[in-house]
Amino acid sequence: MRIVVDLNRCQGYAQCAFLAPEVFAMHGEEALLYRPEADEAQREKLAQAAAACPVQAILVDAVDAPAEAVSGER
Repeated sequence: MRIVVDLNRCQGYAQCAFLAPEVFAMHGEEALLYRPEADEAQREKLAQAAAACPVQAILVDAVDAPAEAVSGER
C-alpha cells in the first residue's frame, strides 16, 4: 500500500501517529515522519488514521501488482 501525506496541509494533530505508530511518527511538535509504503496487513489501521486526520491530509492507495506477476506470464 502506498501512503501520501500532504505536508502543507498537515497541522501536526498526531491522530495518525496515535492510530498507526508503525507508519507515522511525530518529530518534535509539528513535523510528521511517515513510511510511504506499508503492508496490506496494516490496511485497517491506515484507514482509521486517514479518517481521523482533522484536515484530511492522508491518502492511502492500494498498489496494484503488474499483470505479469498476477498471471505468471513473462
